[in-house]
Amino acid sequence: MRIALGVSYLGSAYQGWQSQPGGRTVQDQLERALATFADVPAIGTLCAGRTDAGVHGLNQVVHFDAPVERAMFSWVRGVNRYLPPDMAVQWAQEVPASFHARNSARARRYAYVLLESPVRPSVEAGRVGWVFRPLALEPMRAAARHLLGEHDFSSFRAAQCQAASPVKTLHRLEIRRRGPYWRFDFEANAFLHHMIRNIMGCLIAVGQGLKPPDWMAEVLAARRREVAAPTFAPDGLYFLGPVYDPALRLPERTPAFDWLPL
Repeated sequence: MRIALGVSYLGSAYQGWQSQPGGRTVQDQLERALATFADVPAIGTLCAGRTDAGVHGLNQVVHFDAPVERAMFSWVRGVNRYLPPDMAVQWAQEVPASFHARNSARARRYAYVLLESPVRPSVEAGRVGWVFRPLALEPMRAAARHLLGEHDFSSFRAAQCQAASPVKTLHRLEIRRRGPYWRFDFEANAFLHHMIRNIMGCLIAVGQGLKPPDWMAEVLAARRREVAAPTFAPDGLYFLGPVYDPALRLPERTPAFDWLPL
């Protein structure tokens, strides 16, 4: 039986999603909890999108082939018993044997939450990005429009990126503000390593008046990482989850989304 899980986590304490020898990753924690609950030596998982160190997940979707039979609610409550407090399975659902958490995804969605304040965050530390200089909305929106559609995003690609191609299609980049908080919503067929954080660095440079909006088009056309702004902090980046065929009826959002400032 193939099972899909929706997993939420705060990434601050972890070295990203993907399993590493040290064991301090989200995947390591989840797979240990699954194996303990199922009382088997190991259970491997595949995820919809690997997140970096410090990046959070609100609806990370994974799949695995269950070695034992359990009710779906048991995979939620039972596995959560063995997970740390900053991580929780939100839902479990049986899926067809052909389902693949990564390859079946039609798109992926992220949000970046940013605090604009003269004083650094305290209770939101690790959960929001931070700028102390004022930002202007319309220049950032104008810059963002240059990125929509299919492009070679090499200028926003980390050196260690393993993607086969830098060409991706950005479907949506929306920017809005509420009080001191900004929210940037991204949706694309796929993302390169550090792509959103590198775009954020450029958007903030434009928003602070350091660069004009059309500079974003120049950065994109250059296809060279060194022409873009520095990589922005991971703190405020949230993986909202993948988009699948509606016929699968997999949940797209989780209750954990509600605490966000926007």
